[in-house]
Amino acid sequence: MVEAHRIVVKVGSSSLTTAAGGLDADRVDALVDVLAKVRGNGAKDIVLVSSGAIAAGLAPLGLTRRPRDLARQQAAASVGQGLLVARYTASFARHAVRVGQVLLTSDDVSRRAHYRNAYRTLDQLLAMGALPIVNENDTVATDEIRFGDNDRLAALVAHLVRADLLVLLSDVDGLYDGDPSNPGASRIDEVAGPEDLDGVSIGSSGKAGVGTGGMVTKVEAARIATGAGIPVVLTSATHAADALAGRPTGTLFHRTGKRSADRLLWLAHASTPLGALILDDGAVQAVVKGRKSLLPAGIAGIEGQFAAGDPVELRDEAGHAVARGLVNFDAAELPRLLGRSTHDLARELGPAYEREVVHRDDLVLLHT
Repeated sequence: MVEAHRIVVKVGSSSLTTAAGGLDADRVDALVDVLAKVRGNGAKDIVLVSSGAIAAGLAPLGLTRRPRDLARQQAAASVGQGLLVARYTASFARHAVRVGQVLLTSDDVSRRAHYRNAYRTLDQLLAMGALPIVNENDTVATDEIRFGDNDRLAALVAHLVRADLLVLLSDVDGLYDGDPSNPGASRIDEVAGPEDLDGVSIGSSGKAGVGTGGMVTKVEAARIATGAGIPVVLTSATHAADALAGRPTGTLFHRTGKRSADRLLWLAHASTPLGALILDDGAVQAVVKGRKSLLPAGIAGIEGQFAAGDPVELRDEAGHAVARGLVNFDAAELPRLLGRSTHDLARELGPAYEREVVHRDDLVLLHT
């Protein structure tokens, strides 16, 4: 942790705003002071994933609580995102630090070209001495292309920027083996693997009620990041300085895996399938065991409406999802291709049809 050079820090809405909505300038300034100090010696790259746009927009719009419908959430985000970044810009300016806003949807980073562009933008901001502030693009994201919570977004951004450490800041100072408000609950200092969480009751909501996350999403984010080789520290925003200095605080999740192909992590965890391809037994074996591309000859059926480039599930004939991938054909095109060889299709329909339905580079296996 002490040797980490590139760090992603995620802070939740409840750590930046009041329960009634609206930014708490003192809380923002306190966090910025910590991040600026860590970054100040020039040895650390910091990427901040910040919630708070919707919460910041509540009070200005006369809303007393977070709306449930997507349209009003997007309206609140439109107002609040400007206020949030303006507050950060002013606060970091006290330390002569420039910030850059980066708004993402899962669609931006599950597609190959978009993913590369997202990486280049964030990497260039860091190279030019700016501090990226990342948030989900709530104003335009639809249900189909939403991350759903910024904890998962933070884990995926940590992988995207090749971070050495992910720090999740919350209103609770770590993971507990029960409700932390109960006197008998104990904090779990370290998690070496999934077995350490057996029997642990994980709550589903935060204290302030202005965010979408909770301990469930934080543990899931830690699972994604550690599985990609990135250790995670979960603690409260008030202990941010300790976490970034490598002092014991909160809960440390040890890495459980190694870095995978970058974009495939996004495809597995950030994409929402818009349809399904049903594979025969031979195609299942080729895709799962042989790590081959999916060809038309191995497809027994299709479900849903999707366009070329959309994410789809690959299922066996029993309906079990075995993989997820980006399809190269529209749903309307596929029925006449099923069960046929690419050679025959090219001869009949033209060379554009001598290709995979899902290329192996655009495919990730699901370990379920």
